Amino acid sequence: MRISTNSIYQAGISKISSLQADQSKLQQQISTGKRIGSPSDDPVAAARALEVSYAQSVNSKFTDTRKTATTKLSSLESNLTGVTNLLVSTQSTLVSAGNGSYSDQERGNIATELSGSLQALIGLANTQDASGNYLYAGFNTGTKPFTATTTGATYTGDSNQQLLQVDSQRQMAVSASGDSVFQAGGNDIFSTLSNLVTLLNTPITNAATQAAFTSGLATAMNSLQGSVDNVINVRASIGSKLNEIDSLNTTGSARDLQLSKSLSDLQDTDYASALSDLSKNQTIMDAAQKSFVAVTGLSLFKYM
Repeated sequence: MRISTNSIYQAGISKISSLQADQSKLQQQISTGKRIGSPSDDPVAAARALEVSYAQSVNSKFTDTRKTATTKLSSLESNLTGVTNLLVSTQSTLVSAGNGSYSDQERGNIATELSGSLQALIGLANTQDASGNYLYAGFNTGTKPFTATTTGATYTGDSNQQLLQVDSQRQMAVSASGDSVFQAGGNDIFSTLSNLVTLLNTPITNAATQAAFTSGLATAMNSLQGSVDNVINVRASIGSKLNEIDSLNTTGSARDLQLSKSLSDLQDTDYASALSDLSKNQTIMDAAQKSFVAVTGLSLFKYM
């Protein structure tokens, strides 16, 4: 079989070009640190890398959402701590109000103190977060939820809760409506304090008014205790959610490390292997070039 000079040239050039392409690819992998420069380099690994990258992106978004949830719940917990302290202080004040030796003037002084506590409580119930949203307004976050009245305060928010998707299988309420905190279970804390102010400002003139005062004070204190218990329950729920978020953050961090490792295994360059292949290909290419020069230099005229 005869082999033309052109065929020899084409075969040699094709081999050298292929080796040069391999060298260029290896050099790119080493310089970028990525084994896959385009999907055609490894279609299966490239497709899998996209899946892992998407899962990593979703996991990152859940992490950001949990940060938002933590901020909202922490703001609530801090505010409710203030509410609890105020109510417990009010309970202590009422213990002395039942002292039978107190005069109308002394009870009136306690009423003035409770009136201040009522205004402070309404202020806490109308607290806004760092973004200017009211904590206890439900979905009506731009509207002040409580308005002071002569008998306590009226609620103008709604009973909805703000929900955040903190994980793929977990949607969490990160707000508390004002009615569920301050007016739950038939215990309207604002009405209770307002009624106490009225009761303490009412003079005791005889046995009947004394009995009415004693009965009214007992009823108010029971109602106040119910309100305190409710606030504590809301705080406990918030604390439980914050603990759950901590657990989800731990799981999310572990998941992110796992996904990062999977992505690295799929697309990152194995430097030891790449450098070894680069050196091997260089040796083969040098030999191919010398062989090509030797073969293409053969001519019958050299032997004539």
